[in-house]
Amino acid sequence: MERIRNFSIIAHVDHGKSTLADRFISRCQGLSDREMTAQVLDSMDLERERGITIKAQTATLDYRRADGESFMLNLIDTPGHADFAYEVSRSLYACEGALLVVDAAQGVQAQTLANCYKAVEQGLEIVPVVNKIDLPVADVDRVAGEIRDIVGLDTANLLRCSAKTGEGIDAVLDAIAGRIPPPTGDPAGPLQALVADSYFDAYAGVVIVVRVVNGTLRANDRVRFMATGAERPVTELGRFTPRRLPVKELGCGEVGYVIAGVKDIAAARVGDTLTLVSAPAAAPLPGFRTAKPQLYASFFPLEADLFGQLKDAFERLKLNDAALELETENSVAFGQGIKCGFLGMLHMEIVQERLVREHNAGSIITAPGVAHEVALTDGSQRMVRAAYELPPPERIASIREPVADVTIIAAAEHFGAVMQLCIARRGVQQGLEQTGAQSVSRWRMPLAELVTGFIDDLQSATRGYASLDYELAGYEPADIARVDILVNEEKVPALAMLVPRSQAERRGRELLRRLAGSIPRQQFQVPLQAVIGGKIIARENLKALRKNVLSKCYGGDVTRKKKLLERQKKGKKRMRMFGSVEIPQEAFLAVLQKDANADG
Repeated sequence: MERIRNFSIIAHVDHGKSTLADRFISRCQGLSDREMTAQVLDSMDLERERGITIKAQTATLDYRRADGESFMLNLIDTPGHADFAYEVSRSLYACEGALLVVDAAQGVQAQTLANCYKAVEQGLEIVPVVNKIDLPVADVDRVAGEIRDIVGLDTANLLRCSAKTGEGIDAVLDAIAGRIPPPTGDPAGPLQALVADSYFDAYAGVVIVVRVVNGTLRANDRVRFMATGAERPVTELGRFTPRRLPVKELGCGEVGYVIAGVKDIAAARVGDTLTLVSAPAAAPLPGFRTAKPQLYASFFPLEADLFGQLKDAFERLKLNDAALELETENSVAFGQGIKCGFLGMLHMEIVQERLVREHNAGSIITAPGVAHEVALTDGSQRMVRAAYELPPPERIASIREPVADVTIIAAAEHFGAVMQLCIARRGVQQGLEQTGAQSVSRWRMPLAELVTGFIDDLQSATRGYASLDYELAGYEPADIARVDILVNEEKVPALAMLVPRSQAERRGRELLRRLAGSIPRQQFQVPLQAVIGGKIIARENLKALRKNVLSKCYGGDVTRKKKLLERQKKGKKRMRMFGSVEIPQEAFLAVLQKDANADG
């Protein structure tokens, strides 16, 4: 155990974390030169294309120092994006230390700060590293000052490296071996192995990533999942190099994988504890706080008979994404579909992209929304995730909406634009720090405002140089109204929305304008209305198609023309009273997609 080092690399998006991991694997000969590829731990095509890490990976490396002493380094890679923060916290739980990697040009960013605080909370040893020192615009002294002043770390032993060129890599590996403490635990005690992650393999079934906290796990042992009580024989044990490499045992403090004939990922819950059936531990390990979805959207198949294919695709995706929440629903407009819970907008985009690429399952997606906490007059509470689920106003005592604590780091010159944008999005400032040329502002903001294009607006306001991190902070009272859309005086439940009462008129008018441009014109005028309760707050008229009934009249008495026009007017009135308006699916799709990208 004295020779084991379990560590993570934490950084903001695009600060060189995956490239640094590649350099470690190459230096420790985890893979041969022929097997090495760029971002080797980013195994998904989407990760490579977007340049981000989505799924945390692990790699066990054998490192020999210049003095001949050898160490087992267990690298637990972490994502950098806020939507995948739950993956970061799970990875950090399996470590004793972390490398805090900061770009030598961009400096400290919002998620650098957020992930560092997570590591400090868990008592990890933090080793600050300035990467990309080969860049012409690198300013190591300025970045060192930001690490000291904003993050609060001692920079006396700050490491400088370039993952791209390999400069300073040995010094970083030496610091991992020398400054990160070895794991603690009782090798002779009852087995306690923490399930840190799991994923589905088509050939082996569920592959479970574990950190052995106490005891020793051996091949052919019979293990028990302490949360569910299920018992399974271990058919294969191993380490990631990052390829799967089978071994006969995993000792105390080690990180590896277990294959035990589990066919359903729900049976291998992340945060569960494995113990031996023959000598069980008295209690499970504390585990993790489960990831709670913060954003909901509904997915419907492009054609009704393709629902089975869409449902099957989602169930396969869930095998490798424990944070995805699924529920079947029915819609008058679209038929059968699936309501999904996501961690954020990027998580939703990734799932949508994987549906098409991996399962060839195209879908119609409704505008995303957040869950509201509704207190009813009878004293009960209900979570409302869509507008049509909201009870009648007379049964509602109060409504609370989710709010988030937001940290925004931007150049000081852009702070005015940041403040203006946050106030427009109902944000309340909680704090402000000025460090050199950067401002760190903290806001309390409704989550609904964050997920409707806020990040795009922030990048526009700061010319692309701001960074943002947020964390759910609970629920606060809000004046929320349900806006119903009436087409020819009939409610269309699929278009109802929950919005702040102060924004209801503007949002209703915007939606009606888009709807008027999407519905085919009828033989009669069609009123489009936005209502709250019984009060109309906005209206658009879809003009009637007009047939020229006077085309056959070549001169003659004017009264004949008047009679024809009067007859047409009566016919249109009768059609409007008895005619129904068919809203094509394309119109729903156009309105909902635009609403998903609309401002606020």
